[in-house]
Amino acid sequence: METTKKNTGLYWILFLLSVAAFFLVLYSPIGAYCSMVLPFNTTFLAKALDLM
Repeated sequence: METTKKNTGLYWILFLLSVAAFFLVLYSPIGAYCSMVLPFNTTFLAKALDLM
């Protein structure tokens, strides 16, 4: 079985941007909608860790 190294750098950048967006929304006047960003956080983290 061959193992190939996947490039996950883009997903790490997208994960960090989504975390920044989460805190930006959290501390804005529309902070109640911070849960709308959570699917992006979890998806990009899973892809960055190569779980999906």
